[in-house]
Amino acid sequence: MTVQYQSPADPEAFDGKYFGEHVPLCQTLPGLRATSFSKPRALGGVAPYLVAEFDFDDAAALKTALRSPEMAAVAADAETLPAERVMFTGEVTTG
Repeated sequence: MTVQYQSPADPEAFDGKYFGEHVPLCQTLPGLRATSFSKPRALGGVAPYLVAEFDFDDAAALKTALRSPEMAAVAADAETLPAERVMFTGEVTTG
């Protein structure tokens, strides 16, 4: 699962809340295997402020996490973050 956050009005306040409160909640999700975070630099156009990746073993594990009480807490907390976001899923392929 990937979440992209647009530039917040106060990046320092966003980072404090996101990494200090929201990420620890995310790490309680059942079946979560790995997380990664990046702050991209645009090579043209506008880059998101932050990209968060949450890795699960498979679609079934993600589905379980999305329906969990832990995800309900994560979703409620996400509503308090001071930045717009886009969430999406996909399968990772290599080659």
